[in-house]
Amino acid sequence: MPKEQNTEAQKSEVLQGTLDLMNEGTVYTSLLRLRQREWIASDWGVSENNHEAKYYSITKSGPKQLAHETGNWERIAGAIGRLLKLEGQE
Repeated sequence: MPKEQNTEAQKSEVLQGTLDLMNEGTVYTSLLRLRQREWIASDWGVSENNHEAKYYSITKSGPKQLAHETGNWERIAGAIGRLLKLEGQE
């Protein structure tokens, strides 16, 4: 596997591992906070199994905020990566 694809696969695994650690309370608390900030909206509907379900969608201001948060995350992750690389050189 080329190095670039391997790096992308590792990033995906880290993200999945992070999501796996989130429990139901954490997810719904996060969704509530995003809704209060009007970055997402929610509506009740009926699922494929004919059960009542809440559906979430991104609002008009959501993509701009997502881009902002993604930039913050990339800066933090980059700084941590540089620190770990320096620590490994010792």
